[in-house]
Amino acid sequence: MKCFADLVRLASLLCAFGAVSQAADPSQFSESERRVFSDEHLRNVGGPAALQYAYRRRGSLETHVDDRAVVTVGARGKDGGRTARVEFLSGERKLELPPLEHAEGNPLILFFLEREVREMSRLTGGSGSYFRKRIRMALADDAEVSSVEVSVAGQAVAATEIRIAPYRLDPARARYEKFAERTYVFVFSDDVPGQVVELRSELFGAAADGGPVEMVLGESLIFVDRR
Repeated sequence: MKCFADLVRLASLLCAFGAVSQAADPSQFSESERRVFSDEHLRNVGGPAALQYAYRRRGSLETHVDDRAVVTVGARGKDGGRTARVEFLSGERKLELPPLEHAEGNPLILFFLEREVREMSRLTGGSGSYFRKRIRMALADDAEVSSVEVSVAGQAVAATEIRIAPYRLDPARARYEKFAERTYVFVFSDDVPGQVVELRSELFGAAADGGPVEMVLGESLIFVDRR
């Protein structure tokens, strides 16, 4: 599929999830791999559009942040392809990757995953390629997939939620134990332009005084509007 090829090419250029290209055939993917890496998420986006997403960072570990991301999708060309460009966060958080020339998958997913890998490297001092491998393995083998109902612009829509904990069962988790329980959640709906309802990472921990579990670090991207 063109969307898969575009994601893999872009990822390979930036050493981001490059080993995805080693998969034999997208048709052999697990359901979660297909939903994340090879589905044509932009098929329900007709003409040119700007898909707006709100970014939030919360938790006790770092300062709270509100920001945004925009996926600008072009009109289909004579060859049937369309461009997709992502404005992803701002200031020191801004992530820039090349635009896609024949986009079908929603590139926001790749930006989210690449940022999460870079954040894990920053927080732990570990290798980005190692964390990418753990995420790929979790999507292939250990993802929890469920049907859910979510609210989008005040309307209830059917969605698919994919949840992974890529570091939980890692035999080497002691090297980054403080962050080993970090989980990732992907929420998709055919009723939302670009299909991405929400992408988020979560890390919870017990309060210092032994109280209830608290959010240590959480980041999310939530669909807001199509313009």
